[in-house]
Amino acid sequence: MVHKRGIGQKIVFVIALGSYLMALVCAVISAYLYIEAAPHDPIMAAFAASVVFFVGSGIVLHMMARTDLPDLRIK
Repeated sequence: MVHKRGIGQKIVFVIALGSYLMALVCAVISAYLYIEAAPHDPIMAAFAASVVFFVGSGIVLHMMARTDLPDLRIK
């Protein structure tokens, strides 16, 4: 059985990939600030929290995009 995704699931999948990308960018910035500044810098903590947020959002959106939704149209 072939699973066909709707346009909404395709859009959500692209947003999930963008969320993973933003998590990677925030992780790199957080690591840079950890090395250059101080580990106790509030900006570094904000970027580290952003990594957690973007990874969590990406996982949820990825699962929404991969779910096999039934066809609920009335025929």
